[in-house]
Order: sequence, then C-alpha cells, then structure tokens
Amino acid sequence: MKIVVLHGQMHKGSTYNITKLFLENLSGENTEIIEFFMPKDTPRFCIGCFSCFTKGEDKCPHADEVQPIVKEIDEADLIILESPCYIYGMSGQLKTFLDHLAYRWMVHRPHPKMFSKVGLVISTAAGAGSKKVTRSLKDNLFHWGVPRIYRYGINVGASSWETVKLEKKLMIEMEVKKLSRKIAKQIGKAKPGLKTKLMFLIMRMAQKANDWNPTDKNYWEKYGWLETDRPWS
Repeated sequence: MKIVVLHGQMHKGSTYNITKLFLENLSGENTEIIEFFMPKDTPRFCIGCFSCFTKGEDKCPHADEVQPIVKEIDEADLIILESPCYIYGMSGQLKTFLDHLAYRWMVHRPHPKMFSKVGLVISTAAGAGSKKVTRSLKDNLFHWGVPRIYRYGINVGASSWETVKLEKKLMIEMEVKKLSRKIAKQIGKAKPGLKTKLMFLIMRMAQKANDWNPTDKNYWEKYGWLETDRPWS
C-alpha cells in the first residue's frame, strides 16, 4: 500500500501527531509513505491564468513544482489531506497547492485512477472549526473523484499537542484505531457510490455541450466518457 500525505503545516502540533497515529495504525510491512509539508513543498500562488484549463496542466507556470506532487498522488492507494484550523479554514499554504488542482475536478479533467482510491482528511482546532476544515478538504477529494473519504476532526482544547489532556489523548487513540480499521478494509476495494456517479454524469452532460474548452472535451472523448465508458468500469 502507498500512502501520500499532504501536511498543511510544518510544525508538529496536534494535527501532525494525530496524522502520525493514523500512519502507525495503517502501516504494514510493505507500506510506502510519501509526505509533503507545506509551505516547504507549496508551489507559488496560482495566478488565475486559466492555462491548466484551456491549454493543459503542463502549461501551468508552476507545473515543475506542482506535477511531481500530483504524480505521487496518482500512485497512492490512500490520500491524506490534513491541516490545523486557521480562522475556520485550512492553512493558506495547503489551499495554495489545492488551487493548482482545480483542473482535476470532475467538471474539468478528473484522473481515472482517482475513482478507486481512499481518502482521509484530518484537522484539529484549539477551539471550534475542525469539522469545517475537514468538510472543505473532503469536498476537494470528492470533486477529484475519490469514492471513499473518511473524516477526522477534533477540537482538542489546547494550543499544543503537549498540553492536550491525557484523557483526551487516550480517547483520540481509540478513535483513530477504530477508524483506521475501517479505512484498511476499503484499500483496493473502494468503488464510487451514487453521489459520485451522479456528479460524474452531470459533468458528462456539461462536457457534451462544451463548446468553449476543447482541452477538457478532448480529454473526455479520449477516455470514451462521452459515450459508454466510465472510469470505474
């Protein structure tokens, strides 16, 4: 199994430590883990040039920074997106990377490999907001086509992992173990449900009527998705 982790921060606080708990529970003898840390691995800001949409992702002015990460994501069995809550949202550095993957949303050019992967999104907050962050991260994975996505968001009531109360840490450890067992059962078996298939079919209708972006439409035609082929069949 290959796991790719996108850390929304570089400091090793509560979100990082909970992510490590998941990795410990999910890792086996043949597990490969690839980790990216933002902002160290964050590309430059998206400039809204539309090149990825209309000309192709290789025409993005930051493609050399973005595509090596995308390649690892494509080869992963499990994708983990994690970020602490910063003013009721994900970290800006993680958002900067995700902005560059807008062309991967189902409305444009979803990669067929995404429709068999498992996703996990994680967030913590000292107070409120972790659920909002995980919802936003989950939305990104859903629109990439990832069919099975798990969320773990918790308000730890502390500004550092070291000051989280022991009873809360023990509760977190039990919850992580339980959720990790569910995730492990889906690796290699995940298939799109009704919501994903419905979204894909809506986007298919949009692409059939697409008369403004041949890059997107040609992509769908190449895979036969405008006819009877589907990325999960």
